Amino acid sequence: MKNKGGETSQSRNSPSDSPSAPPTRTTSSNSDAPLRRRNAPFLIVCRCFSLITAISAILCIAVNILSAVRSFKHGADVFDGIFRCYAVVLAILVVLAETEWSLIFKFWKVLEYWPGRSMLQIFVAVMTRAFSDFIGKQRDIVLLQSIASYLLLSCGAVYLVSGILCIGILKRSLEQKEISRDQAVKDLQELEKKRQELEALLIEEEHI
Repeated sequence: MKNKGGETSQSRNSPSDSPSAPPTRTTSSNSDAPLRRRNAPFLIVCRCFSLITAISAILCIAVNILSAVRSFKHGADVFDGIFRCYAVVLAILVVLAETEWSLIFKFWKVLEYWPGRSMLQIFVAVMTRAFSDFIGKQRDIVLLQSIASYLLLSCGAVYLVSGILCIGILKRSLEQKEISRDQAVKDLQELEKKRQELEALLIEEEHI
């Protein structure tokens, strides 16, 4: 009887030594899985198109500055130089709108919407192309003005059609979802760090 009682007491006491170690290792292996950020392909395409539009606007800025300098330098047409200065200012506004800086949208709310942005781009393209035939011998400037204006004009046309089809609204909704997902990933990473710290403290207490 004593042997049986001893065996039963040993069988009761033996499993109590090992239940706490395995679960911590399995959970830590799951926590090591990386939290990766996923970008929507549609947003990548929109950002690439924004970059192309900004480059076209920068080309318009360079061409208009060159035309204004030559107009003021030779004194051929002062009014054309002033006209080019206005075109440079508006082209800079186009570039800033493509960066989607919140301060720009705060003062010019219409630029947040694609139809309004397209109107500005088409206007800058027309200003860049205007009066180019009056520059007699400067064929290089006329060619650059044509390239820059038609590039920006095509971007403005795409923005106009996309805005009418409400693609800009879709882009903004996807961006909001991406921001909320990134915030959720950050919160999960913080929780994982805290959980790992608590697991380390528990393991230290078990060893003590």
